[in-house]
Amino acid sequence: MSCGTGPLVDAFNRRISYLRLSVTDRCDLRCTYCMPEKMQFLPRKDVLSLEELHKLSLGMMQRGITKIRLTGGEPLVRRDMMDLVRALGRHVGQGLEELTLTTNGTRLAEFADDLARAGVKRVNVSLDTLDAEVFAELSRRDRLEAVLEGIAAARTAGLKVKINTVALKGVNEAMIPQMIGWAHGEGHDLTLIEVMPLGDVDGDRVDHYLPLTAVRDVLDQRFTLTPSSATTGGPARYFDVEETGGRVGLISPLTNNFCAGCNRIRVTATGQLYACLGGAERVDLRAALRSDDPDRQLEAALNEAMRIKPEKHHFRIDERGAMPAQPRHMSMTGG
Repeated sequence: MSCGTGPLVDAFNRRISYLRLSVTDRCDLRCTYCMPEKMQFLPRKDVLSLEELHKLSLGMMQRGITKIRLTGGEPLVRRDMMDLVRALGRHVGQGLEELTLTTNGTRLAEFADDLARAGVKRVNVSLDTLDAEVFAELSRRDRLEAVLEGIAAARTAGLKVKINTVALKGVNEAMIPQMIGWAHGEGHDLTLIEVMPLGDVDGDRVDHYLPLTAVRDVLDQRFTLTPSSATTGGPARYFDVEETGGRVGLISPLTNNFCAGCNRIRVTATGQLYACLGGAERVDLRAALRSDDPDRQLEAALNEAMRIKPEKHHFRIDERGAMPAQPRHMSMTGG
């Protein structure tokens, strides 16, 4: 598929090289900060087919995308997910520098070996606590053991694992140092993330919003953190932890806006390209792919995405009862 050869550069002269591609909005967990218990998922007919996801990815690579992260929902619940991984994995080292995956880990034990064989070198696993009771309350599912088994299987398969932990006031706040110690002891880096105001959930996010500035103050009393030059191409700022020998990342969309260096676009499972996680600006790639002239329409849509990509998002969690920054849930946008 050909959709033009020019690199993706937005109106603020930011080079876009990183695609976060959602393959499904479905998930086998119901994390309280992400979605309501009775989540209404998309009809399957609205979701891009495996062929469309592949064509879209190839078209993006021709425009300078060098890193693709497959997301959801939970990507490993999609039945033909591995077929897409294998198809994209053939391009690693041939225009695609890296193919990665974000997962909740519940099915990672089943797929770790296949992912490694297909060309995936590392995965991000979302894990907010090591306490089984807190995990069950937070995710509304008793699956901590499966997640830990998945992480162990990924390590055995040779995958580099990074743990993603959402910092939640009054939920896992006191457990964060323990999480860091455990992750580093297992050979995994860990990144802390501020909760993001996307989609309506059962409860008020202001009750659990924990600024990473406050977390950093606590960590500085426990650990010696030194700024690291390490980068994974995303928004995290990394610090080396002297006491553990590991690395901690901080993703702080509310307290430390990182938009100036944004190199990312997100595409939902329905083919909607969101130029900014916190914005409503989007173009319809599904319509382009299903048009009579998909090459030309996709090229035009990507050009339009670069034109409308905003300078920065405007996330806020400072008022009880406030509407979310965007009505769509994180599971729909792609984590």
